[in-house]
Amino acid sequence: MGKNLIQQARGKGSPTYRSPSFKFVGKPIHPKDGDLAGKVSNLIHCAGHTAPLAHVVFEDNTDGLILASEGIAIGESILVSKNAEVKSGNVLPLDSIPEGTLVHNIELIPGDGGKFVRASGTFAKIVGKKNDEVSVMLPSKKIKIFNSKCRASVGIVAGGGRLDKPFLKAGRRMHKMRARNKLYPRSSAASMNAVDHPFGNKHSSRKSKARPISRNAPPGRKVGMVAARRTGRNKK
Repeated sequence: MGKNLIQQARGKGSPTYRSPSFKFVGKPIHPKDGDLAGKVSNLIHCAGHTAPLAHVVFEDNTDGLILASEGIAIGESILVSKNAEVKSGNVLPLDSIPEGTLVHNIELIPGDGGKFVRASGTFAKIVGKKNDEVSVMLPSKKIKIFNSKCRASVGIVAGGGRLDKPFLKAGRRMHKMRARNKLYPRSSAASMNAVDHPFGNKHSSRKSKARPISRNAPPGRKVGMVAARRTGRNKK
């Protein structure tokens, strides 16, 4: 009898794969109300995020967390409004931001608080506008179309250069991964036994049983090249 794959075991919620979310400070999102001014009261490290978070106290005596923009400092003012200045840290709708501006924490649906471009050091660029749609180039260089009413923060996410510093030791990487409930070390599927993964095989010169698999394959078998359009060498 086979065993659950790692991605199936993670979804079960057992202590081994349970995220320590009680240690996280909170979720950085855009305020739901528009036309708010606030001031950065503190910059916070959170194990659940790669970027530093900024604690902002708004003029209506509410507070919240936002992703810190590059160059932001304690005591700096933040404005959430469609009429705000296009300045690092301010939050505006995409239709109010000029083309060529760098942005981050972009909403997928107006009012959801931000879903895209949230990792440290990342940014997206507004490349075009048409009717009620705005074209944005994501960090992957892919162009995605957003609703013009979706909001975004101006500037680059703080904490850039994080990947430039090596871990040097496996122990440091293990503690980093554990803080965010990431599995480490990650064994190759091809090196596993047959009971642990569909790619697992007997000990031989080539263990892997990787092959294309149907779109309708059951969970546990649906791994690898799912519904591959083509296989084999590309003959040009």
